[in-house]
Amino acid sequence: MGQYPFRRLQADLARLIESLPAESRLPSEPDLARQLGVSRATLREAMRAFEGQGLIRRRQGVGTFVVGKIPVIESGLEVLESIETLAQRIGLPVHIGELQVEQVLADETLAEAIGVPAGASLTRVTRVFYTENTPIAYLVDTLPTEVLSKADLDSGFGGSVLDLLLRRGTPELAQSRTEIRATGAASDVARALQVQRDDVLLQFVAYLYSTSGKVVDYSLSYFLPGYFRFHVVRKVGGI
Repeated sequence: MGQYPFRRLQADLARLIESLPAESRLPSEPDLARQLGVSRATLREAMRAFEGQGLIRRRQGVGTFVVGKIPVIESGLEVLESIETLAQRIGLPVHIGELQVEQVLADETLAEAIGVPAGASLTRVTRVFYTENTPIAYLVDTLPTEVLSKADLDSGFGGSVLDLLLRRGTPELAQSRTEIRATGAASDVARALQVQRDDVLLQFVAYLYSTSGKVVDYSLSYFLPGYFRFHVVRKVGGI
């Protein structure tokens, strides 16, 4: 399909999405492709852009739905803050679900990331963040057990490992290095966020360091587009 017909398809989709109220279910992919006179592959490519903008979302095995106007969690990346802190700033209620805390042994990948010997004891904290009934982020933190154990996560745990470490004050935290990527949702992440496998998500791979230079938290965070907007303030070179 040439550029002009593809843009016309996107315009038709945009009009359809704008005409429907929040939580409306779009026609099935075969029906919508027939309605718009395009192949399912072409339709899927056009819809991906609207998913990336957070205007529609696909729910595994259920269908594609229009997303209503939602508060956006916006933050600069110069300061490390938890999702709870960012959400509170805009008055967006969030809560965690599917909390899983387990003790694991470091494989080669984790050993290299955290700087511990293979086979070292680690604590893994996995959870999903929701606003109302909608999952918006999937987080996995892995820490040495001497930094955080299963017993440290009592019933008052709100979902943020960062906030918990800051409240405790030990170890003293120095800085975080974060790699930002666009990634396709793996099957477990897709199930947790109720999206299709390989749907595009924003992924943060973060290393939290103590003042002694050790990695105290290695985390993988997956964010649904449309609910988060991150930015960086940078100086202009030479000024």
